[in-house]
Amino acid sequence: MTIDPELLPSTPERERNWLPLAIAATVVLVVAALLVLSLQNGKSTAKVTPLSAPLDPYAASLTIDHLLMSESGNLAGGKVTYVDGHIANQGTRTVTAIAVQVLFRSPAHQVAQNETLPLRFIRTRDPYVDLEPVSAAPLKPAASQDFRLIFDGISNDWDGAYPEIRIVHVDTK
Repeated sequence: MTIDPELLPSTPERERNWLPLAIAATVVLVVAALLVLSLQNGKSTAKVTPLSAPLDPYAASLTIDHLLMSESGNLAGGKVTYVDGHIANQGTRTVTAIAVQVLFRSPAHQVAQNETLPLRFIRTRDPYVDLEPVSAAPLKPAASQDFRLIFDGISNDWDGAYPEIRIVHVDTK
């Protein structure tokens, strides 16, 4: 006995609702974009300045002291190194941007790593250290501020001593 397919009750085909899937995909993309932006926000935009580059003329009015280094592991299994310090403006102008050259030396006192990056001020420390560009909180004359430099990797040739920090560019108003 064979059954004629036309005699079977037909079920109406339902149209699939794609709206929840589209919303979920959008949420995932937005979260991924925010994660990438937040990771880039903390990263240095490093470049290399020649060792022979002159210091900015206003650099003599800025003093850096109280350096402190620390490091932590990241999710990728690498190591992140932090250089915290304090900068004071002893000049007569308001500073709106600072670029520093950071030199990590080898045991032979050769340059093992040379990076130039913008100085970023520490805005808050709790519940985590949050950084902001100097332009967000310009450094007025006779004022001082804590800063942090972040390095995602340092050369294996580094001798472990504190790096040399040179102020190579300053914007003032």
